[in-house]
Amino acid sequence: MMSTGTTSPTAPPPTEESLRTPQMRRILASSFLGSAIEFYDFMLYASAAALVFGRIFFVDLDPAIAMIASFATLAAGYVARPLGGIVFGHYGDKLGRKGVLVTTMLLMGLATTLIGLLPTYAQIGAAAPILLVALRVVQGFAVGGEWGGAMLIALEHAPGGKRGFAASFANLGAPAGSILSAGILGLFSLLSDEQFLSWGWRVPFLLSIVLVGIGLIVRLKVVESPLFQSFDREADKRRVPLLEVLAKSPKVLVLGTLVAISQLTISGIASVWGLSYATASGADETGALNAKLASAIALFVMTILAARLSDRLGRRPVILAGIVAAVLFAYPLLAMIASGDTALFAVGVIVAQGIQGVILGPLAAFLAELFPTSVRFTGASLAFQGASALGAGFTPMIAGAVIASSGGLPLLAAVWIGILLLCIAALFLAPEGRKRDLHTIK
Repeated sequence: MMSTGTTSPTAPPPTEESLRTPQMRRILASSFLGSAIEFYDFMLYASAAALVFGRIFFVDLDPAIAMIASFATLAAGYVARPLGGIVFGHYGDKLGRKGVLVTTMLLMGLATTLIGLLPTYAQIGAAAPILLVALRVVQGFAVGGEWGGAMLIALEHAPGGKRGFAASFANLGAPAGSILSAGILGLFSLLSDEQFLSWGWRVPFLLSIVLVGIGLIVRLKVVESPLFQSFDREADKRRVPLLEVLAKSPKVLVLGTLVAISQLTISGIASVWGLSYATASGADETGALNAKLASAIALFVMTILAARLSDRLGRRPVILAGIVAAVLFAYPLLAMIASGDTALFAVGVIVAQGIQGVILGPLAAFLAELFPTSVRFTGASLAFQGASALGAGFTPMIAGAVIASSGGLPLLAAVWIGILLLCIAALFLAPEGRKRDLHTIK
């Protein structure tokens, strides 16, 4: 299933100019393209959960309950992400990064294509939502391994002074995939409601198989991580990376997870729950999807800028600026979403995703620099994917439940701000990694 580090071509040691070499460009392209395809699939589901699935897979339920049930299937994918991070992290730390990347891409493409072929509740009854949940779990399992491998293959090839920028190419896949998924789904949403619900929503899912084929062509040409190769002589020892992380690095695992939660709650509120709530409150559906597209562009641009800045200033100052901005913008964002005004929703979600990019840019390098090479795949993946499950997977359901309570927007804002303040505390307790030597981290 996965190739070992010993079978990959030997990569030359990274140099100060290594980001400009043909091999490094291929590595960065693989990291970005593979991650973009995976997140296209993953975020396509998120948009469809907000707009479609409650109407065709949970038709016997009250509309509000159907929407919560649809978001529950979304959460199932996020819950599976830590498991994928553990399983693929295990093989990535023992056998190499490259083989994992090929496997996760194939798995994600298969699951997404099958979602596009699923019969509806009207056709096969309760089996339809059950199969939907099962395929969402496979999606989450695959993306749980993809992020860690795509991030590390770039970071471990890059020179120390450019690690933040190189690692961010895996994170750039998320907004790029969101742009692509929102754009294609938005295009098909121009169909009549009947056409969109009967077949229009399926086409973007079926396109995944084409994207996966393109991604594999690039990914198969990438060489194994030089840091893993230098460690490979110990790969056959009877060790379990997960147990090593829990035994030797529990503190940084918890701190890294808390820091990562900060940007993922923004995604859950602005990009998923916000889309559903805004359209239910009167915002135009196509306009809201276009706003999501614009916000993904803002996320993409700010992720690049923040990653570059973190190579100069350090990971902590840049991430801190993003979390503080999120605290200040939390209530205004919720008010804009709840207004039901398409223009206000657009402004709110664009600013929110721009703030998310400030945190996301340095985050990959920040997490990777917490762990030694022997468990870096497992440790970084578990922190990021655990945060995904907690910060993004359950946020839409929790937000919906809080809004439905008597507390409304003020209570939701208070809960969210409290979480963000906890993330700031974790950030100050975690080590700054910009100048750390990855060979010597214990």
